[in-house]
Formats: sequence, structure tokens, C-alpha cells
Amino acid sequence: MHIAILGGGLMGTASAFFLLTHPKAPRSLKVTLIDRGAIGAAATVASFGNVRRQGRDFRQMALAHHSLALWIRLETLLGSDIEFRATGHVRAVFHQEALKDMQNFASAALQHGLEIELLDQIEMQRRFPFLSKDAIAGSFSPQDGSGNPRLVAPAFARAAVRHGLVLRDHTQVVSVRPTPSGFRIEVPDEVIEADLLLNTAGAWGGQVAGWLGESAPLTAYAPQMGVTEPLEHRILPVVGVWARKAEEVIYCRQVERGNIVFGGGPREDLTLVPGHAKVNPHRTLRQLEVLTHLIPALRHTTVIRTWSGCEGYVDDMLPVIGPSSRHDGLFHAFGFCGHGFQLGPGVGAEMAELMLTGTSLTDTNPFHIGRFQNSATGD
Repeated sequence: MHIAILGGGLMGTASAFFLLTHPKAPRSLKVTLIDRGAIGAAATVASFGNVRRQGRDFRQMALAHHSLALWIRLETLLGSDIEFRATGHVRAVFHQEALKDMQNFASAALQHGLEIELLDQIEMQRRFPFLSKDAIAGSFSPQDGSGNPRLVAPAFARAAVRHGLVLRDHTQVVSVRPTPSGFRIEVPDEVIEADLLLNTAGAWGGQVAGWLGESAPLTAYAPQMGVTEPLEHRILPVVGVWARKAEEVIYCRQVERGNIVFGGGPREDLTLVPGHAKVNPHRTLRQLEVLTHLIPALRHTTVIRTWSGCEGYVDDMLPVIGPSSRHDGLFHAFGFCGHGFQLGPGVGAEMAELMLTGTSLTDTNPFHIGRFQNSATGD
């Protein structure tokens, strides 16, 4: 059996690893991963690195729980420290409408296996004194945390290569088409014949699906991140806010080297050609305004680097995960709307299970690409 994977970000590399290490993988299994650039160099490397379940769509919660269990084991599984740290995740509230959102989420989360601590203003100041005194409340999810986006996809790829992965990075796909026995993928120097095909092409996932006669309303946007100079280590958890307006969204974390990584706010429009974005300096200034309101002690901190990337957003803000609605042997995992980093290991394990056994570890029906075909035909 030969499986081809298009896209070498976290979803693609995790899927490759779990396919090759699955207990039901046939001895003859060959997996080829193809990416137009370097491994993990698009959405994954541009990620903030949040490994959080707090605030997540409940339809993704079972997958998020499974993924967290894998994050905890990744250093052992991959033989590499990808800097996952379960530091906890705190979200501050500054407005009454956001307070209601937090309370409603916390109440419903219990039904989905997530227990978060609700903190009043006094408790927020006692436990997190670095936060603004303007925060009227907050919530804390103790098992959430963060990982290093620059390390995780390459670590999955290296581990998969040790198990036999054929890695074709910096390789442009010329065409993909179905055949009676599977799929034919043309790259500049050869034609690859595969029995099964997995589309983990990120912001290009809709384009790949379109080549094979399927559609998903996917738009590319550019997140914007920054990092400060190293500072005295005072911020242990990942920090975010409950907010309804994109302009008020900010999140940050302090890495072990002391730097503060931050992101948030409205995303920039982006075209898939060339497929990478430039940082908007005005957006960085706005991020710093919101960041220093959240953590006043950062007011005189120096930003030493900023960056952006390319993320795929589906119109209904849910990813596309699961088998094709048109072709046997075709599977999709793309369009994670900027929230895919935490889900990556779980998605990889899920795709391996689906492709090798035909069963799923969690309920992926809400994410099936057929939901768009049905709406397009009025069914």
C-alpha cells in the first residue's frame, strides 16, 4: 500500500508518523509526503504555539482532549523535546459581555469533559499579579499550555523518516488526478502513483480539493506575531482574553529563555500567490497597546522580531476532516482557522485510524467536506 500526503505542516507530518507507527499498518506500507517548501514553514511555524482547549468549539472538544493526551507523550514518542509545557492557560475579562461569555462557556464545558476555574477580580490579582487591575474576572484551565511551533513539525518528520517516510520537501505538485487504482501525483521530476491520498495542504487545501472535484469555502489570512527581548521570568501560564471584538484579542506566553511571544488582533488578507505575508507595522503597534493594557509591566519592553504566515479559514469556522465525498481513498485534513496547533497530534492519529481501519477515534462527522456539497445543492 502506498499513501501520498500533500502538505508538510503539523497535520501532514503527524499523519505520516501515526500512519507508519500504527499497529495495523501493513508491512508493505509506503508513505510519501510532498511539500512545496520546507517542512512546517507555512501555518505551523507562524503559529503562536497555543495548546489550549479553553474557548474551543465544543464540536472539537473530544479531538482536543485526545490531542492533549498525545502532546503530553510527544517527547517520548518522537525522541525530541518539542517544548510542550502544561503551564496552564488564563484568560482575563475586561467587559461585562465577555464575562457572560466566559460563564456560559465554563458551564457548558463541564458536559464536554473540560473543567475550568472561574476567578473573581481579587483572585485574579492574587494568583496572577502581573495582569492589569482592570481585569474584572478570569478563567484558568490548568492542563492547557504551549509548544514550540518551530520544533514540532520537523520532529514529527524526523521520527517518521526513521520509520520509513519518503520525504519530498521543496517539491511543487504539478497535478493530481484520480485513477482506477488510486491517484496520480505529478511532480517536476517524476509521477507518483498512490493507493490513498491525504490532503493536508493547509491554506492550499481547498485548491487541492478543487483539483479533485470537491469544494470548501476557504480563505487565506495572515496572522501576526511578535517576540520581545528576554525578560525576568514572571509569566508562567499562557495568557489570553475573553473578548468579542477582534481588536481587543491578545495572547502571550513567556518562553523559558525569557522572551514574551505575543499575537492577536484582526488578521491580514492574503493571496495564495506568493502565499506568504509581510508584517503590518501599524498592526504591531496596536497589538502592543492591547498587550500592555493586559500586562502593564511590558510597557517599556523592546520587540526584537515580528513575523507572519498563511492560515486557511473555512467560512463556518470548522475544519475539514475525514474522507472525500467523491473519491474512495481520498482524505482531507485542512482549514483549521488558526486553531489547529493544539489539534495537530490528534488529527494525525485520527487520520491514521481512518485511513488504515475505516473507523474514527472521535466524532469527525461535523467536519466532513460533504457539508458544503449538500448546501450547494440545496439538500
